[in-house]
Amino acid sequence: MTEKIHPVILCGGSGTRLWPRSRIARPKPFLPLMGEQTLFEATLERCSDPAVFAPPIIVTGSAHLAHVTAQSASAAGSTIIVEPGAKNTAPAIALAARHLPADAIMLVCPSDHYIADVAAFTAAARTAGSLAADNWMVAFGIEATSPETGFGYILAGEDIPGQPGGKRIQRFVEKPDLARAQRFLDAGGYSWNGGIFAFRAGALLAELDHHRPEMAHAVERAMALAGSDIDTVHPDADAFAGIAGESIDYAVMENTARAAVVAANMGWSDIGNWEALRDARLRDAQMRDADGNVRLGPGELVACRNVMVDSDGPTVSVIGLEDVVIVVDGNDILVTTTAGAQKVGKLHGAANQ
Repeated sequence: MTEKIHPVILCGGSGTRLWPRSRIARPKPFLPLMGEQTLFEATLERCSDPAVFAPPIIVTGSAHLAHVTAQSASAAGSTIIVEPGAKNTAPAIALAARHLPADAIMLVCPSDHYIADVAAFTAAARTAGSLAADNWMVAFGIEATSPETGFGYILAGEDIPGQPGGKRIQRFVEKPDLARAQRFLDAGGYSWNGGIFAFRAGALLAELDHHRPEMAHAVERAMALAGSDIDTVHPDADAFAGIAGESIDYAVMENTARAAVVAANMGWSDIGNWEALRDARLRDAQMRDADGNVRLGPGELVACRNVMVDSDGPTVSVIGLEDVVIVVDGNDILVTTTAGAQKVGKLHGAANQ
């Protein structure tokens, strides 16, 4: 395809499941969890090839604006849209669609994911862009490598004629229990829904107007009354306030007759909790030892397997443990089994960071 793709980077959320490293004032996208770059900086870099991508549009809230401004300085020509309130992904994406020309191809990317294979990501983006140019609503189908219960799934259907690599979506599936997730893996044809999408801006707005007309009208009004300064856009707060928040999955993808999926086998992780971060770090041979342990910061591990220590100061010594994560951030210390990592967000410290 010859048209450039417009990255739309979504920066939101509090990242409580990565407490104590991630906090409301310093959430997950803006932390260097997988090397020297932050996840947000890595997202921008993945979408920086000028032969493929146009300058990005970044959608964020005022609470994260300082981080976004500081970390996007190298993204020449970027535009920041400041959401007046958190309304989930459908309104956020619609704001960007309203800002773009109707024929622009959008690639929606969360700012807090890790992707190991950038070449595979770019190839999937090109395939998705070609489908979006033909007015398909496209989801990236992430290769399902284990029976995960924390992700929604996509069941691919028939091939789309004239669109190599594109398939119709037969159905979306909510987060399953373990037995059902294992059946999906055994059956084949299922992929994880990673929250990465491609649309033509005008086609997305037409779908939203059809399925969620009140939301579409409120977004249109918010952008019509928006203020701006240099490269920052401020949608009208009063018009935006009446929107009932909803994800793009529910508002559009599960309702459209033109839902498509593109396979994306690119070493993806949502870094959704400490276990996911440990597993992503384990893929890097320089970050792990022969027993599957990962140590960042001062620490000593003896007779341990699959243990991660992440300390910003004190030395952590561990003997004889398996499948445990220990995190030290200033005066806060977290110790959890990997099985318990999903519950970190329920801790008092995480909820009141």
